[in-house]
Amino acid sequence: MVYLSCQRYKFIHLIVPKKNIMIYIAYCTFTKKKEVFMEKQFITFIPQQWLFPIIIVLALLLIFYFLYVSLVKKKNNVKEAFASIDTHLKQRYDLIPNILTIANKFMEHERELMTNITELRTQATKLSSDFDNAQQKFDLDQKISGMMGKLMVSVENYPQLKSDQTMIQAMQSYNEMESMIAAARRFYNAAVKDLNNAVEIFPSSFVAVLCNIKAAPFIEANEQERQRVDANQFFTK
Repeated sequence: MVYLSCQRYKFIHLIVPKKNIMIYIAYCTFTKKKEVFMEKQFITFIPQQWLFPIIIVLALLLIFYFLYVSLVKKKNNVKEAFASIDTHLKQRYDLIPNILTIANKFMEHERELMTNITELRTQATKLSSDFDNAQQKFDLDQKISGMMGKLMVSVENYPQLKSDQTMIQAMQSYNEMESMIAAARRFYNAAVKDLNNAVEIFPSSFVAVLCNIKAAPFIEANEQERQRVDANQFFTK
């Protein structure tokens, strides 16, 4: 028997264990009368044999939720890394026309190469920044990087172009942008690795299938990028 009190009522709280019912006998301080309240406990609506299955289901739902949240965070990290690469690529694409304009004055025998670079750049700039276009963007970028590498090697055959200060500054800016893109690629590949591991390893793989969360593509260096040319070496001799 527990005594409770408030401004209007003074309560005596009684419990009937067999029926699992709470009985409140209240003495009203205003009417000077006793009032009785009865309340059936919630636990009586859940049969005893259902308690364990319900706890298991709730635990599984919590596990599913936390795995889903983890997958979404990893997916967003990949998208953030891709957005960083895309920003740097756009900045590099803005530098290419300046380089080609300067080179066009001296490199008459490389017109076809410069035309191909311009066409690939146009294709790349037309692609939207949506992550669904990631693989296509990466493929175009590899082709552009390879051709720009050939262009930088060809500069060695044009002494006047090598000594042109505008060209030197443009190529140095391009080389600095390449370094930033390389760092962004490493960050992107690290984020992709985390996501792909979660997508492919159970139990998060099960959640990924249900929620349609798929593995993301890595950025793989082609043979020309493995033999990357530093633009500075052509202007320091």
